[in-house]
Order: sequence, then structure tokens, then C-alpha cells
Amino acid sequence: MGFEDSGKSSKPVKIREVWSENLESEFELISQVIDDYPFISMDTEFPGLVSRPKMDPSRPYHRQLRPSDHYKILKSNVDALNLIQVGLTLSDSSGNLPNLGTDTQFIWEFNFRDFDVERDAHAPDSIELLRRQGIDFQKNKEKGIDSVRFAELMMSSGLVCNDSVSWVTFHSAYDFGYLVKILTRRVLPGGLDEFLKIVKVFFGNRVYDVKHMMGFCNSLYGGLDRVARTLDVNRAVGKCHQAGSDSLLTWHAFQKMRDVYFVKEGPEKHAGVLYGLEVYEKLC
Repeated sequence: MGFEDSGKSSKPVKIREVWSENLESEFELISQVIDDYPFISMDTEFPGLVSRPKMDPSRPYHRQLRPSDHYKILKSNVDALNLIQVGLTLSDSSGNLPNLGTDTQFIWEFNFRDFDVERDAHAPDSIELLRRQGIDFQKNKEKGIDSVRFAELMMSSGLVCNDSVSWVTFHSAYDFGYLVKILTRRVLPGGLDEFLKIVKVFFGNRVYDVKHMMGFCNSLYGGLDRVARTLDVNRAVGKCHQAGSDSLLTWHAFQKMRDVYFVKEGPEKHAGVLYGLEVYEKLC
């Protein structure tokens, strides 16, 4: 499915907070609209990194490691840690979001119970940052979603194993790592090639990582907020480091990047490459 010129609605956007008690009903809504809104932008929040390689601080991080090295570090972290939030923005090819028959557009933020800040491994600075941004870890523990049930509902929702959808992300190797972990209910595979094959099975051929695509755009660098500012894209709702809000900002940044930098050829030739794992030209 191709992209059309951005003509997104001016209706206000609201984040649909998803907890254990409304998980089934929200997935039912997603199943009803996915055919009309097949562009999925995704972000996750997780407890930082507890495994880091020894690096030369005077040299760029990504130039010191091979993609296979990046994957080993990713696997060691994802295997040891638990997911906190998943944010999903669904859109049509023109940038419109589901309104569910109302005057408001909606995106989704799923809050998980798997992570216990008192018990589980985490990076303290990352947890403090998420606290400052409004994540209530006690509420997540008491009312959050069981990732096993989330995976069951995701498998039947049309979000995954669906050749009609496209995924838009930002620096998303870890995001897909956590989703693969909960969808398969096992630790990540030992090698990068097998991991990428599994990503392709679940998420298809049209996976766009904005961080990778920035390498083909003059003057774009840094994290999501910096890129959005450079592109003159505003955060429509919520705060940074909240998965729902970041998923929408990622989608808007992708749209603007596409319209400014990929007018002639389109972004399709950059599909299937995750930032940091680029040695594999496609997810295959």
C-alpha cells in the first residue's frame, strides 16, 4: 500500500490508556479499524540498559560495534528486562487517525504489569526519567496488562502477520526486541539473522526506522525530539518518554521527512532496515 500526500485532520487527539480491565475491548476496536488505518507507528518504554559494552568515549558509539555486536547487547538487555509501555498510532495513507465515530482522533498506550521496580533489574536513571514523565509504577503493577494476554490478543488483531500493514518506528531495534520476546514467550534468538527473520514474520516487509532513514537526509541528527524540532513538527498530545505520545510524534516526523526528503523516490527502498543492524539490507 502506498503513501498519499499528508492531509491529516485537525481534530484533537486523545490517548486511549489501556489497562488489564479494558484490554479486550480496546483490541476489539483496533481489530475493527486496522483495515482502514494500516499504517502503524510504534514506540515502547522499558527499564533502560543494564548491559553496556566498554566503549571509547572519543569515538561515535555506532562506529565501534558491528551489527552482530549491537544485537548481542540488545539480546542481553531484552532477555533480562521487562516491558513497561507500548504506544501505537494507527493512520491511513493521508495521515488521518481513527475517530471511532466521534469528533476526536485516538491513539493507544498499553501499560504493562510485568515490570516490578522493587524486584526487577533496571537502570535507575531511566526509571527516574519515566517517573518524572508521569509513569506510575505502582499503578502499572496493580492494574497493568499481563504481556501473555497482550500477545494473544495482538496475534489475532490484524496488527501482526498481516501483509497489508506498514510499521513506522524510531531507533526501534529494542522496541521490536521486546515485542518479539512477548510474542514468542521466550528469550531472543542467539543470532541476528534469526532475529530479523522473526521480525519479518510478525511485522512484514514494510518496516520503516526513521533513525536509519535520517542517514539519507541532510541536517537531520539526534533523538526524536531534536529531529521533530528540525522538521518543525510539534508534539500533538502527551509528553516525551510516554509511548503513546512518542508513537504519534514518530508518525508525524516520518510524514514530514517523507514529504521533504523522499518526494521523488519515496521511502520504500529504506523499508526493512533497523538502525544499528544495517548490515542486513532487508529483514530476510
